[in-house]
Amino acid sequence: MHLNDGRPAGFFLTLEGPEGSGKSTQARRLATRLADFGLRSTVTREPGGTALGEEVRKILLHAPELQPVPAADALLFNAARAQLAAEVIEPALARGEVVICDRFADSTLAYQGYGAGRSIESLRSIASFAVGDLRPDLTVLIDLPVEDGLRRKVDDGEITRFESHADVDFHRRVRAGFLELAAAEPDRFVVVDGSQQLERIEAEIIAAILNRLPGMVRVPAGTTSGSAEVSVPSESEPKPESLRMKG
Repeated sequence: MHLNDGRPAGFFLTLEGPEGSGKSTQARRLATRLADFGLRSTVTREPGGTALGEEVRKILLHAPELQPVPAADALLFNAARAQLAAEVIEPALARGEVVICDRFADSTLAYQGYGAGRSIESLRSIASFAVGDLRPDLTVLIDLPVEDGLRRKVDDGEITRFESHADVDFHRRVRAGFLELAAAEPDRFVVVDGSQQLERIEAEIIAAILNRLPGMVRVPAGTTSGSAEVSVPSESEPKPESLRMKG
């Protein structure tokens, strides 16, 4: 956490998980619920969230004919990430907002590292160059069996290069990588069962967020959603929430 070591006093939440785990849906739902608690939020996504990032997104996800190798993937993801951090995430944190980001650096470790076999340490170094010491205060891993997630993507018609050109074993390595990352940093990660009903997933994520907002929100024991005691700074509250994620 950076709340007391030089970073502005916002809260940085990332949502991670294998394909079809429901991160985008939960990001939008969380913004609405946080507003109910009087908390301002900015919702964004990777790759994307900026004009530059959305152009990189087209290359990475929807141009399989370009055939980027894993190293190129990693560099492009981090280029978009650097722009997103400078243009969206850091300013929102400076305004004291909760930033909800659909994927961040852990996805590069899982996909290009565990999935594609690139060096984890090298990928960490590239991410450090891109965003400095910016690190999530909380990462929610929405876990789901690979086959279930890929089936959801087909049903939703949201097929990217990573579904159409990567085999099931690749996605299994990605999922295992996410779980390994979560096990290595239990203070930062919360793992949620993505096969549950949307409302239950949302409740578990909200409880995890509210219990980690020092000086802003306190959740009584046993609370899962809807009954938190809230105290929000009043003098320097940002203006109404900015939802920067498209679609």
